Amino acid sequence: MSVETRAAPGNETGGPAGPVVPTARPAAVALRSIGLLVTVGALVLVSLVSIWVGTRGIPFASIWHLLWEPDGSEASVIVHDYRIPRTVLGLLVGMALGLSGALMQALTRNPLADPGLLGVNLGASAGVVVAIAFLGVAVPLGYVWFALAGAAAASVGVFLLGSSGRKLATPDRLVVAGAAVTAVLYAFNWGVLLFDPEAFDQFRYWTVGSLAGRYGDIVLLLLPFVVVGLVLAFVLAPSLNALAMGDQMGRALGVHVGRTRVLAAVAVMLLCGAATAAAGPIGFVGLAVPHVARFVAGADQRWVFAYSTLLAPVLLIGSDVLGRVLGAPGEVQVGIVTAFLGAPLFIALCRRRKLVML
Repeated sequence: MSVETRAAPGNETGGPAGPVVPTARPAAVALRSIGLLVTVGALVLVSLVSIWVGTRGIPFASIWHLLWEPDGSEASVIVHDYRIPRTVLGLLVGMALGLSGALMQALTRNPLADPGLLGVNLGASAGVVVAIAFLGVAVPLGYVWFALAGAAAASVGVFLLGSSGRKLATPDRLVVAGAAVTAVLYAFNWGVLLFDPEAFDQFRYWTVGSLAGRYGDIVLLLLPFVVVGLVLAFVLAPSLNALAMGDQMGRALGVHVGRTRVLAAVAVMLLCGAATAAAGPIGFVGLAVPHVARFVAGADQRWVFAYSTLLAPVLLIGSDVLGRVLGAPGEVQVGIVTAFLGAPLFIALCRRRKLVML
Protein backbone atom coordinates (compact mmCIF):
# COMPACT_ATOMS: atom_id res chain seq x y z
CA MET A 1 0.00 0.00 0.00
CA SER A 2 1.63 3.18 -1.17
CA VAL A 3 1.96 5.94 1.40
CA GLU A 4 3.56 9.33 1.01
CA THR A 5 4.55 11.77 3.72
CA ARG A 6 4.56 15.52 3.77
CA ALA A 7 5.27 18.18 6.39
CA ALA A 8 2.67 20.69 7.33
CA PRO A 9 3.52 24.11 5.86
CA GLY A 10 5.66 26.46 7.93
CA ASN A 11 4.43 29.71 9.33
CA GLU A 12 4.69 33.04 7.56
CA THR A 13 7.79 34.06 9.49
CA GLY A 14 9.76 31.10 8.22
CA GLY A 15 9.42 29.05 11.39
CA PRO A 16 9.63 25.27 11.42
CA ALA A 17 7.01 23.20 9.70
CA GLY A 18 4.47 21.27 11.71
CA PRO A 19 4.54 17.53 12.41
CA VAL A 20 4.86 15.20 9.47
CA VAL A 21 1.49 14.18 8.03
CA PRO A 22 1.48 10.90 6.07
CA THR A 23 -0.77 11.08 3.05
CA ALA A 24 -2.20 8.07 1.27
CA ARG A 25 -3.83 7.60 -2.09
CA PRO A 26 -7.62 7.98 -2.11
CA ALA A 27 -8.07 4.27 -2.84
CA ALA A 28 -5.95 3.36 0.20
CA VAL A 29 -7.91 5.74 2.42
CA ALA A 30 -11.17 4.24 1.17
CA LEU A 31 -9.96 0.70 1.91
CA ARG A 32 -8.84 1.67 5.40
CA SER A 33 -12.18 3.37 6.06
CA ILE A 34 -14.07 0.30 4.90
CA GLY A 35 -11.86 -1.82 7.13
CA LEU A 36 -12.73 0.36 10.10
CA LEU A 37 -16.45 -0.04 9.37
CA VAL A 38 -16.04 -3.81 9.16
CA THR A 39 -14.17 -3.78 12.49
CA VAL A 40 -16.96 -1.73 14.09
CA GLY A 41 -19.46 -4.31 12.81
CA ALA A 42 -17.38 -7.12 14.30
CA LEU A 43 -17.24 -5.27 17.61
CA VAL A 44 -21.02 -4.82 17.69
CA LEU A 45 -21.52 -8.49 16.85
CA VAL A 46 -19.15 -9.81 19.51
CA SER A 47 -20.71 -7.45 22.08
CA LEU A 48 -24.17 -8.84 21.35
CA VAL A 49 -22.83 -12.39 21.68
CA SER A 50 -21.25 -11.41 25.02
CA ILE A 51 -24.62 -10.19 26.31
CA TRP A 52 -26.29 -13.37 25.05
CA VAL A 53 -23.84 -16.03 26.33
CA GLY A 54 -23.76 -16.78 30.06
CA THR A 55 -24.16 -19.42 32.70
CA ARG A 56 -27.94 -19.16 32.34
CA GLY A 57 -29.29 -19.77 28.87
CA ILE A 58 -31.61 -17.01 27.68
CA PRO A 59 -32.94 -17.07 24.09
CA PHE A 60 -31.46 -14.37 21.89
CA ALA A 61 -34.92 -13.07 21.00
CA SER A 62 -35.58 -12.46 24.69
CA ILE A 63 -32.17 -10.82 25.10
CA TRP A 64 -32.90 -8.46 22.20
CA HIS A 65 -36.29 -7.54 23.64
CA LEU A 66 -34.90 -6.96 27.14
CA LEU A 67 -32.17 -4.69 25.77
CA TRP A 68 -34.78 -2.12 24.78
CA GLU A 69 -37.63 -2.90 27.18
CA PRO A 70 -36.42 -4.09 30.60
CA ASP A 71 -39.30 -5.52 32.57
CA GLY A 72 -37.78 -6.16 36.00
CA SER A 73 -37.77 -9.93 35.56
CA GLU A 74 -34.88 -12.12 36.64
CA ALA A 75 -33.66 -12.34 33.06
CA SER A 76 -33.83 -8.56 32.75
CA VAL A 77 -31.76 -8.12 35.90
CA ILE A 78 -29.16 -10.57 34.59
CA VAL A 79 -28.90 -8.72 31.28
CA HIS A 80 -28.80 -5.16 32.62
CA ASP A 81 -27.00 -5.59 35.93
CA TYR A 82 -24.43 -8.22 34.99
CA ARG A 83 -23.93 -8.90 31.30
CA ILE A 84 -24.16 -5.37 29.88
CA PRO A 85 -21.76 -3.86 32.48
CA ARG A 86 -19.36 -6.75 31.90
CA THR A 87 -19.46 -6.21 28.14
CA VAL A 88 -19.02 -2.44 28.46
CA LEU A 89 -16.08 -3.02 30.79
CA GLY A 90 -14.55 -5.38 28.22
CA LEU A 91 -15.02 -2.68 25.59
CA LEU A 92 -13.28 -0.01 27.68
CA VAL A 93 -10.48 -2.27 28.90
CA GLY A 94 -9.85 -3.58 25.38
CA MET A 95 -9.75 -0.08 23.89
CA ALA A 96 -7.38 1.07 26.63
CA LEU A 97 -5.01 -1.89 26.27
CA GLY A 98 -4.92 -1.81 22.47
CA LEU A 99 -4.33 1.92 22.22
CA SER A 100 -1.80 2.01 25.07
CA GLY A 101 0.14 -0.79 23.36
CA ALA A 102 0.24 1.10 20.05
CA LEU A 103 1.18 4.29 21.88
CA MET A 104 3.93 2.52 23.81
CA GLN A 105 5.43 1.04 20.66
CA ALA A 106 5.33 4.45 18.96
CA LEU A 107 6.79 6.22 22.00
CA THR A 108 9.76 3.84 22.38
CA ARG A 109 10.09 3.02 18.66
CA ASN A 110 10.25 -0.59 19.82
CA PRO A 111 7.93 -3.07 18.08
CA LEU A 112 8.22 -5.46 21.04
CA ALA A 113 7.11 -2.90 23.62
CA ASP A 114 3.89 -3.43 25.53
CA PRO A 115 1.99 -1.19 27.96
CA GLY A 116 3.77 -2.75 30.93
CA LEU A 117 7.16 -1.52 29.76
CA LEU A 118 6.83 1.68 31.82
CA GLY A 119 6.15 -0.38 34.92
CA VAL A 120 2.42 0.35 34.79
CA ASN A 121 1.26 -3.25 35.32
CA LEU A 122 3.65 -3.92 38.19
CA GLY A 123 2.87 -0.53 39.71
CA ALA A 124 -0.84 -1.34 39.67
CA SER A 125 -0.09 -4.75 41.15
CA ALA A 126 1.96 -3.14 43.92
CA GLY A 127 -0.96 -0.87 44.75
CA VAL A 128 -3.28 -3.86 45.02
CA VAL A 129 -0.77 -5.74 47.18
CA VAL A 130 -0.57 -2.79 49.58
CA ALA A 131 -4.37 -2.52 49.67
CA ILE A 132 -4.84 -6.22 50.43
CA ALA A 133 -1.88 -6.96 52.71
CA PHE A 134 -1.71 -3.77 54.78
CA LEU A 135 -5.15 -2.16 54.57
CA GLY A 136 -7.45 -5.19 54.41
CA VAL A 137 -9.26 -4.17 51.20
CA ALA A 138 -11.18 -7.20 49.92
CA VAL A 139 -13.41 -6.07 47.00
CA PRO A 140 -12.51 -5.18 43.38
CA LEU A 141 -13.94 -1.66 43.66
CA GLY A 142 -11.64 -1.04 46.60
CA TYR A 143 -8.60 -2.17 44.62
CA VAL A 144 -9.14 0.28 41.78
CA TRP A 145 -7.92 3.49 43.39
CA PHE A 146 -4.85 1.78 44.85
CA ALA A 147 -4.04 0.18 41.51
CA LEU A 148 -4.36 3.54 39.75
CA ALA A 149 -2.13 5.20 42.34
CA GLY A 150 0.45 2.43 41.98
CA ALA A 151 0.42 2.68 38.19
CA ALA A 152 0.84 6.46 38.34
CA ALA A 153 3.69 6.25 40.85
CA ALA A 154 5.52 3.63 38.77
CA SER A 155 5.13 5.66 35.57
CA VAL A 156 6.44 8.82 37.23
CA GLY A 157 9.36 6.88 38.70
CA VAL A 158 10.29 5.42 35.32
CA PHE A 159 10.12 8.81 33.61
CA LEU A 160 12.20 10.51 36.33
CA LEU A 161 14.85 7.79 36.10
CA GLY A 162 14.81 7.95 32.31
CA SER A 163 15.30 11.71 32.32
CA SER A 164 17.80 11.95 35.18
CA GLY A 165 20.79 14.16 34.60
CA ARG A 166 20.85 16.58 31.71
CA LYS A 167 19.60 14.16 29.09
CA LEU A 168 16.05 13.87 27.83
CA ALA A 169 14.03 10.71 28.38
CA THR A 170 15.01 8.92 25.18
CA PRO A 171 13.33 5.63 24.21
CA ASP A 172 16.37 3.59 25.25
CA ARG A 173 16.60 5.28 28.64
CA LEU A 174 12.88 4.76 29.24
CA VAL A 175 13.17 1.05 28.45
CA VAL A 176 16.10 0.60 30.84
CA ALA A 177 14.37 2.62 33.58
CA GLY A 178 11.18 0.60 33.05
CA ALA A 179 13.08 -2.66 33.42
CA ALA A 180 14.70 -1.47 36.66
CA VAL A 181 11.44 -0.27 38.23
CA THR A 182 9.66 -3.45 37.13
CA ALA A 183 12.31 -5.62 38.81
CA VAL A 184 12.03 -3.68 42.08
CA LEU A 185 8.23 -3.81 42.11
CA TYR A 186 8.22 -7.51 41.26
CA ALA A 187 10.50 -8.22 44.22
CA PHE A 188 8.35 -6.06 46.52
CA ASN A 189 5.09 -7.73 45.49
CA TRP A 190 6.23 -11.27 45.96
CA GLY A 191 8.25 -10.47 49.06
CA VAL A 192 5.05 -9.27 50.72
CA LEU A 193 2.80 -12.01 49.36
CA LEU A 194 5.05 -14.91 50.31
CA PHE A 195 4.85 -13.85 53.96
CA ASP A 196 1.08 -13.31 53.87
CA PRO A 197 -0.80 -16.38 52.57
CA GLU A 198 -4.22 -14.73 52.96
CA ALA A 199 -3.14 -11.72 50.88
CA PHE A 200 -1.68 -14.07 48.27
CA ASP A 201 -4.96 -15.98 48.09
CA GLN A 202 -6.89 -12.77 47.34
CA PHE A 203 -4.27 -11.35 45.01
CA ARG A 204 -4.09 -14.39 42.75
CA TYR A 205 -7.72 -13.94 41.68
CA TRP A 206 -7.01 -10.35 40.63
CA THR A 207 -3.67 -10.93 38.95
CA VAL A 208 -4.95 -13.57 36.49
CA GLY A 209 -7.04 -10.92 34.69
CA SER A 210 -10.83 -11.18 34.61
CA LEU A 211 -13.98 -9.24 33.71
CA ALA A 212 -16.15 -11.26 36.08
CA GLY A 213 -17.52 -9.62 39.21
CA ARG A 214 -16.92 -6.07 37.94
CA TYR A 215 -20.12 -4.09 37.82
CA GLY A 216 -21.40 -0.71 36.70
CA ASP A 217 -19.66 1.29 39.45
CA ILE A 218 -16.25 0.19 38.18
CA VAL A 219 -17.26 1.03 34.60
CA LEU A 220 -18.19 4.57 35.64
CA LEU A 221 -14.93 4.92 37.55
CA LEU A 222 -12.89 3.71 34.59
CA LEU A 223 -14.61 5.82 31.92
CA PRO A 224 -13.03 9.27 32.55
CA PHE A 225 -9.49 7.89 32.55
CA VAL A 226 -10.03 6.02 29.29
CA VAL A 227 -11.69 9.00 27.56
CA VAL A 228 -8.87 11.39 28.52
CA GLY A 229 -6.24 8.85 27.46
CA LEU A 230 -7.97 8.26 24.11
CA VAL A 231 -8.20 11.98 23.31
CA LEU A 232 -4.59 12.60 24.33
CA ALA A 233 -3.28 9.68 22.25
CA PHE A 234 -5.04 10.75 19.06
CA VAL A 235 -3.93 14.37 19.52
CA LEU A 236 -0.32 13.14 19.76
CA ALA A 237 -0.52 10.87 16.70
CA PRO A 238 0.87 13.41 14.14
CA SER A 239 3.81 14.26 16.42
CA LEU A 240 4.57 10.57 16.94
CA ASN A 241 4.58 10.13 13.15
CA ALA A 242 7.36 12.70 13.02
CA LEU A 243 9.32 11.17 15.91
CA ALA A 244 9.24 7.80 14.18
CA MET A 245 11.94 9.23 11.86
CA GLY A 246 14.16 10.21 14.80
CA ASP A 247 14.38 13.01 17.32
CA GLN A 248 16.40 15.34 15.10
CA MET A 249 13.96 15.01 12.21
CA GLY A 250 11.08 15.48 14.62
CA ARG A 251 12.57 18.73 15.92
CA ALA A 252 13.17 19.91 12.36
CA LEU A 253 9.48 19.34 11.66
CA GLY A 254 8.45 21.41 14.66
CA VAL A 255 7.78 18.70 17.25
CA HIS A 256 8.51 19.45 20.90
CA VAL A 257 10.18 16.11 21.66
CA GLY A 258 10.23 16.28 25.45
CA ARG A 259 6.64 17.45 25.78
CA THR A 260 5.42 14.82 23.33
CA ARG A 261 7.11 12.04 25.29
CA VAL A 262 5.76 13.29 28.61
CA LEU A 263 2.20 13.51 27.29
CA ALA A 264 2.48 10.11 25.60
CA ALA A 265 3.69 8.58 28.87
CA VAL A 266 0.74 10.19 30.68
CA ALA A 267 -1.66 8.72 28.11
CA VAL A 268 -0.12 5.25 28.54
CA MET A 269 -0.41 5.57 32.32
CA LEU A 270 -4.06 6.64 32.13
CA LEU A 271 -5.07 3.93 29.67
CA CYS A 272 -3.07 0.98 30.90
CA GLY A 273 -3.36 1.97 34.55
CA ALA A 274 -7.15 2.21 34.39
CA ALA A 275 -7.49 -1.06 32.45
CA THR A 276 -5.18 -2.95 34.79
CA ALA A 277 -6.86 -1.49 37.87
CA ALA A 278 -10.29 -2.62 36.66
CA ALA A 279 -9.56 -6.06 35.23
CA GLY A 280 -6.10 -7.04 36.43
CA PRO A 281 -3.03 -7.57 34.24
CA ILE A 282 -4.14 -8.93 30.85
CA GLY A 283 -1.30 -9.91 28.57
CA PHE A 284 -0.69 -9.93 24.81
CA VAL A 285 -3.57 -7.61 23.89
CA GLY A 286 -1.45 -4.47 23.96
CA LEU A 287 1.50 -6.28 22.38
CA ALA A 288 -0.11 -8.17 19.50
CA VAL A 289 -3.02 -5.97 18.41
CA PRO A 290 -0.92 -2.95 17.26
CA HIS A 291 0.98 -5.27 14.92
CA VAL A 292 -2.27 -6.43 13.38
CA ALA A 293 -3.28 -2.77 13.03
CA ARG A 294 -0.02 -1.88 11.26
CA PHE A 295 -0.36 -4.93 9.02
CA VAL A 296 -3.79 -3.69 7.93
CA ALA A 297 -3.36 0.10 7.99
CA GLY A 298 0.31 0.83 7.38
CA ALA A 299 2.60 3.05 9.42
CA ASP A 300 0.46 6.16 9.93
CA GLN A 301 -0.13 6.31 13.70
CA ARG A 302 -3.55 7.89 13.26
CA TRP A 303 -4.81 4.78 11.47
CA VAL A 304 -2.82 2.43 13.72
CA PHE A 305 -4.38 4.00 16.80
CA ALA A 306 -7.88 3.82 15.31
CA TYR A 307 -7.56 0.15 14.36
CA SER A 308 -5.92 -0.78 17.68
CA THR A 309 -8.74 0.92 19.58
CA LEU A 310 -11.34 -1.19 17.77
CA LEU A 311 -9.54 -4.50 17.25
CA ALA A 312 -8.42 -4.91 20.88
CA PRO A 313 -11.94 -5.02 22.39
CA VAL A 314 -12.97 -7.49 19.67
CA LEU A 315 -10.16 -9.77 20.86
CA LEU A 316 -10.83 -9.18 24.56
CA ILE A 317 -14.61 -9.56 24.51
CA GLY A 318 -14.34 -12.53 22.16
CA SER A 319 -11.84 -14.14 24.53
CA ASP A 320 -14.18 -13.52 27.46
CA VAL A 321 -17.04 -15.21 25.61
CA LEU A 322 -14.79 -18.13 24.66
CA GLY A 323 -13.74 -18.51 28.29
CA ARG A 324 -17.38 -18.74 29.36
CA VAL A 325 -18.09 -21.38 26.71
CA LEU A 326 -15.01 -23.50 27.42
CA GLY A 327 -15.38 -23.35 31.20
CA ALA A 328 -19.16 -23.88 31.42
CA PRO A 329 -20.82 -24.08 33.89
CA GLY A 330 -17.97 -21.96 35.29
CA GLU A 331 -15.55 -19.94 33.17
CA VAL A 332 -11.91 -19.58 32.17
CA GLN A 333 -10.59 -16.12 33.07
CA VAL A 334 -10.09 -13.82 30.10
CA GLY A 335 -6.42 -13.23 30.94
CA ILE A 336 -5.72 -16.92 30.36
CA VAL A 337 -7.65 -17.03 27.09
CA THR A 338 -5.96 -13.92 25.65
CA ALA A 339 -2.56 -15.44 26.40
CA PHE A 340 -3.46 -18.62 24.48
CA LEU A 341 -4.93 -16.64 21.57
CA GLY A 342 -2.53 -13.70 21.52
CA ALA A 343 0.74 -15.62 21.67
CA PRO A 344 0.17 -17.71 18.48
CA LEU A 345 -1.16 -14.61 16.71
CA PHE A 346 1.94 -12.65 17.61
CA ILE A 347 4.24 -15.51 16.58
CA ALA A 348 2.45 -15.76 13.23
CA LEU A 349 2.90 -12.05 12.62
CA CYS A 350 6.60 -12.33 13.48
CA ARG A 351 7.03 -15.13 10.97
CA ARG A 352 5.14 -13.38 8.16
CA ARG A 353 6.81 -9.97 8.29
CA LYS A 354 9.59 -8.00 9.93
CA LEU A 355 8.56 -6.16 13.07
CA VAL A 356 9.23 -2.60 12.04
CA MET A 357 7.67 0.70 13.00
CA LEU A 358 7.80 2.28 9.54
